[in-house]
Amino acid sequence: MSTLTADTTAPGLVHQALIYDDDRAFLAATTGFCLDGLACGDRVLAVTTEANAGLLRTALGDAADEVEFAVARDWYDAPGRTLAAYNDYVETHSAAHRRIRVIGEPVWHGRDGRQEAEWTRYESVINVAFAGSPAWILCPYDTRTVPGRVVADARRTHPELLDGSGAHRSDAYTDPASFTHAADRLPLPPPPPGAGVTVRFDADLARMRERVAAWARTLDLPAERAERLVLAVNEVATNAVEHGGGNGELRLWADAGSVHCDVTDSGSMDVPFPGHLPPALPGQRGHGLWVVRQVCDLLEIRTGRPGTQVRLRLTRG
Repeated sequence: MSTLTADTTAPGLVHQALIYDDDRAFLAATTGFCLDGLACGDRVLAVTTEANAGLLRTALGDAADEVEFAVARDWYDAPGRTLAAYNDYVETHSAAHRRIRVIGEPVWHGRDGRQEAEWTRYESVINVAFAGSPAWILCPYDTRTVPGRVVADARRTHPELLDGSGAHRSDAYTDPASFTHAADRLPLPPPPPGAGVTVRFDADLARMRERVAAWARTLDLPAERAERLVLAVNEVATNAVEHGGGNGELRLWADAGSVHCDVTDSGSMDVPFPGHLPPALPGQRGHGLWVVRQVCDLLEIRTGRPGTQVRLRLTRG
């Protein structure tokens, strides 16, 4: 199996899904990907499972010492933070290398349906976030363990595919600007009846922050988690005040593993890729949601139903 040949004169983004069903197919693609990159002077990063890393190290032999390895479970902790980490990595190393090659194997096991939707959206946004960057990203999808619906979505989020027949363009690829996940057509499930607290807010957000901080104290959240919660809720509420009619409502609740917050307002959100892309300029619109995606473990948006609903999730620590 061979990868598609990228333009070596002006390397831009190459984003491929490797769809495989056994270890030999995984190694046939990834070993050559790494060796070809090293031969060209590329920086090579392999973010994959510990089992696949072991296979790849063995196949590469001494060349494995020239490849940087990272554990996928550690790297893929939250979509916003993962995008930021890859962005930092590419910016840090692109000056010294012709191209940055990444084997990036997303983690799908243990994700609930809503996490799955946001990680799928992450794969789509990669095509915008790194457009023009000297990055070649190969995303493995193991059909033995990854649900079929996720593999089907991979064909929509990757312009190019690798499978048993070789490399080819994906006929199912969807432009990120028009990409939607099946879950987007469904409302977010309601909070548990009677759970948590409800707070109305307007342009004076100080009282709202105090209420959120006080509620966090009742949960005995670690101080760092409580600060993250207040920061995230404040950023979303500020966005609601500025673009959603000047006021809104938030609902806070918790379960055994996470704290949750819904922020609703009467406006609609028409910003493309809200909070997925780092603002190019300080104060640029969308900066607040970028911050929220860094501090939260999950951010979901429903808009035009009517109004806008933004749901935040943070693990309790």
